[in-house]
Amino acid sequence: MIKNLSVRPSLIPREQRGSVESQVCYLTNRIKRLTEHLDLHGRDYSSQRGLWKIVGKRKRLLIYLFKKDKLRYKNLIGQLDFRGPR
Repeated sequence: MIKNLSVRPSLIPREQRGSVESQVCYLTNRIKRLTEHLDLHGRDYSSQRGLWKIVGKRKRLLIYLFKKDKLRYKNLIGQLDFRGPR
């Protein structure tokens, strides 16, 4: 299992560490780590529940960003290489 899998932290400038984009990057990093963990330990249901909570939080943030600024949303989805909730 890879401990420190990073999702391109250079995408976000230092001034925007609490922005929606940085939160989505952080959550994506956690989702990837938990997915790798669940590949090894398929019956770890507490980690599975935590994964679903993190996925839901990321989805809500992406919907918020889509409603507020579609250009930033499209840039983030393109940079992170995953399909968004819409």
